[in-house]
Amino acid sequence: MGYEVNRFQTEPDEELICPICSGVLEEPLQAPQCEHAFCGACIREWLTHQPTCPVDRNPITSNQLKPVPRILRNLLSRLQINCNNSSYGCTALVKLDMLSSHLQECEHNPKKPVHCELGCGLVVPKDELKDHNCVRELRNLVQQQLDRIGEMQTEISDHKLQICEQKRELQLLKEYMRSMRVSNPRMREIQSEMENADVVRWAASLQAARVTRWGGMISTPDAVLQAVIKRALIDSGCPSHIVNELMENAHERRWPSGLSTLETRQLNRRQYENYVTKRIPGKQAVVVMACENQHMPEDLIMEPGLVMIFAHGVE
Repeated sequence: MGYEVNRFQTEPDEELICPICSGVLEEPLQAPQCEHAFCGACIREWLTHQPTCPVDRNPITSNQLKPVPRILRNLLSRLQINCNNSSYGCTALVKLDMLSSHLQECEHNPKKPVHCELGCGLVVPKDELKDHNCVRELRNLVQQQLDRIGEMQTEISDHKLQICEQKRELQLLKEYMRSMRVSNPRMREIQSEMENADVVRWAASLQAARVTRWGGMISTPDAVLQAVIKRALIDSGCPSHIVNELMENAHERRWPSGLSTLETRQLNRRQYENYVTKRIPGKQAVVVMACENQHMPEDLIMEPGLVMIFAHGVE
């Protein structure tokens, strides 16, 4: 419905009046052909009863309605209107396009949210403050929270049942695949090919890295540091069947002979620049995957790859 005409400082022009409610246009829309303008709510309600323009009876549907021209919106926005709360004492006269923001701050708005100062701190409409009972409202709030907790516990129970069922189905699938591999050697080959393809795709998805300070390599990372790197590997989408193996290869005790001691690392340092290294996202660490480093000597690479952690120097 439109704004009452008597709320405006000056009488609005005729083209700003809705032909349906006879009020000043509110959120206006216009017909596509004749371009007659109406309040958005008015014309939508009209079209639920008869799909024609209320002025000239040309056929239209709700989907054909379109926004009014900018010039009409500008004319509406400049109109001066009394506040909705004038009957409660507000004497403000504001532009129509500022009415909404004014109502949110209007001190005379009976529905303005205010904080209870009696102790509960709840926010209540201003006109309900006189009947506000802190104890009653807090009890209602506690009961709502308890009801919500009960609903969440029910949802959690349902989710646990679904997870258990999915685990059972997954276990059955694993048993089936295991039986297939035992009875058909080709299945083992197919599984191996699929796993290798996953590793190649993951390695290709990582950002290329450049190590600027090989001397910053941490060859004996502690358990905490390894756990952080492992989490980053998992988050990067690393295939689950190689995560643990890669992390075992993060310590020099598992490195190939060309990297296993400080002396051999110093001897082979010139070859490090030939490594294809990929950044472990967000960490000063790289993976050196065997599938991407076939050009390197056997004593500098191992399957499925190496994790190298640095104190600094990874770009």
